Amino acid sequence: MIIFPAIDLKDGKAVRLTKGLMQSAKVYSSEPWEFAKRFEDMGAEWIHIVDLNGAFAGEPKNISQIEKIRKNTKLKIQLGGGIRDEKTIKKYLDLGINRLILGSIAAREPKKVIELADKYPLALGIDAKDGYVAVNGWGESSDIKASELAGIYENSKIECIIATDISKDGTLSGLNIDFILEIQNVSKKRVIASGGVASEEDIKKVKENGIYGVIIGKAFYEGKIDLEKVLKENK
Repeated sequence: MIIFPAIDLKDGKAVRLTKGLMQSAKVYSSEPWEFAKRFEDMGAEWIHIVDLNGAFAGEPKNISQIEKIRKNTKLKIQLGGGIRDEKTIKKYLDLGINRLILGSIAAREPKKVIELADKYPLALGIDAKDGYVAVNGWGESSDIKASELAGIYENSKIECIIATDISKDGTLSGLNIDFILEIQNVSKKRVIASGGVASEEDIKKVKENGIYGVIIGKAFYEGKIDLEKVLKENK
């Protein structure tokens, strides 16, 4: 299992949201790269980054901070938020990003994304609100079910799926493990559990169910999880 410490970027700062609402942003640092360096020093191998402004705008908005993180750590970087075309994918790969997450475009143009996955290291971001896929920075609900979207990508070369229950995200109320397992079963892909991780018990559930990875965000920033201890135990 891979543990992905998370950094969400808003206006150049490291923040966490509650249920994806931008107005709920709590700022934790104006120098996000310092958190990335701490994660590396703790023993992390990967980091999960989301450009929140980019997710709403549909184009990159925090590139300077992403570049700083890339230059200051050797961590593998998984990045999402506002990646809607091949040009942006190439731009980020040229910066040294290891894996890119496609969300809104993956729901709207699956055929195109499946073709892109043949060429680039891509992950599928499935963010669900009441079982349906949310797009445009979670600001809109689509008419496609999360499980249906997962099934479309079963035979693609998508590397993994980040599955997030928006109602849980940033709430410290525990993972929706049933939702995560549903996406895993339907897609037959490696799945990264996201949204609501509150304690080491959540991490244990992820491991016990053979899930590929888990994203830890607010639980670290609010001191609910000893990330260094969890990373060491997971080696």
